[in-house]
Amino acid sequence: MDRAAFDRLLRRLRALGLHEREEVCLEMAHSIYGKRICALIEQAGQDRLQCPRCQNTRLYRDGSANGLQRHRCRQCGRSFNALTGTLLARLRHKDRWLSYFDCLRDQACTVHRAAEKVGVHANTSFRWRHRFLDWAKYDRPRSLQGIVEVDETFLFESQKGAKQLTRPARRRGGVASRRGISADQVTIVVARDRAGNTIDFIGGRGALKTASLQRHLLPTLQTDVLLVSDGNPVYRRFTRDAGIAHRAVNLKRKIRVDGAIHVQNVNGYHSRFKGWLGHFNGVATRYVANYLGWRWAIDGNRIDCAESFLRAALGVFRS
Repeated sequence: MDRAAFDRLLRRLRALGLHEREEVCLEMAHSIYGKRICALIEQAGQDRLQCPRCQNTRLYRDGSANGLQRHRCRQCGRSFNALTGTLLARLRHKDRWLSYFDCLRDQACTVHRAAEKVGVHANTSFRWRHRFLDWAKYDRPRSLQGIVEVDETFLFESQKGAKQLTRPARRRGGVASRRGISADQVTIVVARDRAGNTIDFIGGRGALKTASLQRHLLPTLQTDVLLVSDGNPVYRRFTRDAGIAHRAVNLKRKIRVDGAIHVQNVNGYHSRFKGWLGHFNGVATRYVANYLGWRWAIDGNRIDCAESFLRAALGVFRS
């Protein structure tokens, strides 16, 4: 746009009221974002450009639709674009995705606040959140090394949003049916080495079991690690069976730190996670894995910009 055309546009904007001016600016931003995000989607899809049906790579261009190039497979005749086969397929309003990714980078942005900022319905905002966060469940370090701290924390089991409950309904929040650890609680295990690499997983309901540690934690530990935990005997049984070195801190005697032996880092991570989770006023248990991944992405600075969030949502992880 040359200088004269820009000046004419400014004069036309000044003639509008404040509300109309905001709407025009918003539409212009959406138009710019729409072209930008289509280019980013095409760029992210170049490395995995193959037929989603037969995985053939012999393709030819077959027009475009909704700003994205379509390709057709020479073997099976299937037509597709860069979003086909991803969780972002068939989602509308691509021009608003980057703005929504910025909302997800805001640690305290709720569903309704994000919907208001982007200009979509709250139901759309909720659906986008969990479509865009599905990748976060899989973006974890491959292994932990050196001194590895491990500890569990608990969340009250929630069936928020479920159409059919497996228990009698209760008020939001509620209280456990009995004191202490019970099946009313969901166990979340966090393991963290001194480099800040973090593995987390849902260990089931109620008290932590050795089988859960063997299934989720053992494959991520190098053989020469030193596992540090509290006095929970499940960790002693787990390390004995796995042949891993283990040290425990005696919290009952109020000995929290013994030189390099402590679980302060993982407990700090628990505190940050629960404090951040409180902004959402209750999270359904079936979505906890998404929120665990989201917290790790924020804590590990895995989503430093909206573009990297988009690439991650399309399966292109940052190394």
